[in-house]
Amino acid sequence: MNPTCQAWTALSGRILLSAIFLFSALGKIMDWSGTAHHMEQEGMAMVPVFLAGAIAFELLGGLSVLLGLFARYGVWLLIFFLIPTTLIFHDFWVKEGMERMQQMIHFLKNVALMGGLLMVAAFGPGRFSLDYRRRAVGAEQSAWERRGQSVSVG
Repeated sequence: MNPTCQAWTALSGRILLSAIFLFSALGKIMDWSGTAHHMEQEGMAMVPVFLAGAIAFELLGGLSVLLGLFARYGVWLLIFFLIPTTLIFHDFWVKEGMERMQQMIHFLKNVALMGGLLMVAAFGPGRFSLDYRRRAVGAEQSAWERRGQSVSVG
């Protein structure tokens, strides 16, 4: 794949990956009580703390991946969010019938999301990201500093 196509593909992937987390966080904010009730039905304790934490993880991780700013850290935030979420809310192995199938699909969707996130962790956010821009500016500043040192020595 040529570098320009690769850069656009990475950006598209980050947009698509981050969308589910950002919309989910907004949904939790907009329906705090409904989400809290659902969490209570799943047997969770300290619901307000975990709900606020879930929103923070989804917003921070989602924005990080979307913007490509500290993207690898954002990826790990989202993965650490997804693991318990997937196990608690999509426990298809204790369900029956159609509900079992629906929860298995949600479970596998979350596993697939983790796979996509791991790809960002492995290969980085791509050229169209703030991380790439920060590295480019840092490299440019280092080059100027090296030039300045070599000029002052000579």
